[in-house]
Amino acid sequence: MAYTLEQLASDIRAALKADPGVGGKQEVCKLVSRVLLDKDFVERHLTADQCKPRKVLYEDPELGFCICGHVYEKPAHGEPHDHGSSWAIYGLAVGDTEMTDWRIVRKGDGTDPTLVEPERTYVLKPGDSHFYDVGVVHSPKRDSLTKLVRIEGANLDRIERSNIKAASKAAA
Repeated sequence: MAYTLEQLASDIRAALKADPGVGGKQEVCKLVSRVLLDKDFVERHLTADQCKPRKVLYEDPELGFCICGHVYEKPAHGEPHDHGSSWAIYGLAVGDTEMTDWRIVRKGDGTDPTLVEPERTYVLKPGDSHFYDVGVVHSPKRDSLTKLVRIEGANLDRIERSNIKAASKAAA
């Protein structure tokens, strides 16, 4: 039997209530990994007509987390970013995503951006999920069809993002 969106939301809520810290988010990663390999879940919720490129599939009225579906049919190379005051979990269902973690070399202020340099690059493959805590700077690179589930600690449509630039681009 397929894992449903309602079950995923309920299980995430339970994990975050049991441990609202890093441990709870690591448990959410395990739940996300489970749905990434569920073909019925992917076929039902990660369709181009619904999620191109992002759709909030569920927003929890109590805790505020969101379950989002993303479908990228063409290459998409993201810039370094964080999620402002929120955290996020990326989970790959289809395709590969090269992720880069960035190190802050100069903290920005109200007018100047925070400058970052690449620290580590790795590839997320189908079934992989990864937790990005508040303030963790990262960037995705997708070169072909990619479908993913992203859990947001809060709906990122309503979160102000940090002003972040790659140090090499800022110097150019």
